[in-house]
Amino acid sequence: MLLRLRVSLPDRPGGLGQVAKALGALGADILQVTVLEREAGRAVDDFTVSWPHPVTAAEARERLSAMPGVRVEGVWATKDVPGSAPDYDLLMHVAAEPARGFATLVDALPALCGAEWSVAVADGAVRHASLAAPAEFELPEPPPRAICVEAEDVRLMLLPVLAAGMHLVVARAEGPVFHRAEVERAARIVDVVSKLAARAS
Repeated sequence: MLLRLRVSLPDRPGGLGQVAKALGALGADILQVTVLEREAGRAVDDFTVSWPHPVTAAEARERLSAMPGVRVEGVWATKDVPGSAPDYDLLMHVAAEPARGFATLVDALPALCGAEWSVAVADGAVRHASLAAPAEFELPEPPPRAICVEAEDVRLMLLPVLAAGMHLVVARAEGPVFHRAEVERAARIVDVVSKLAARAS
């Protein structure tokens, strides 16, 4: 079972090692660690782990939260394959067929962002939708820049594509709100895809 754990821990020598040791003691095999931020004496890291037996998000959170100074911000199932490069794969597909750039991007965003679905909305209508996305979606107040918001029990990343007159929406039902590092990465990918797609029009 593959899980992603977002952990906030004291940013001091040995802090990461203590979390790794605790995960090992719980039977988890760490496949990848991504540092999302380091500031104000704390670090926020995403761990992708393989757990040999089924474990609920609540169980993983409870076990890790027992460590002094450690806060578990989110635990959710993932299909990400550590070591793969899905963002490069996406850009290669878009470069090969730039006219389908936004449709390809919408299909790829859930996997890229550890989310469940995504849509492209323009003029109040869904133009492209990934698997599991709703057929209709009412966009909150369209933001001028990439942001994340919470709506009911889902976390949304809103990514404007001003040149194309649309907004991309990425939804995560499990796990924490999107971290600013995730939003910035997605915004950069959207910007590159926009430029590639513009060449085809």
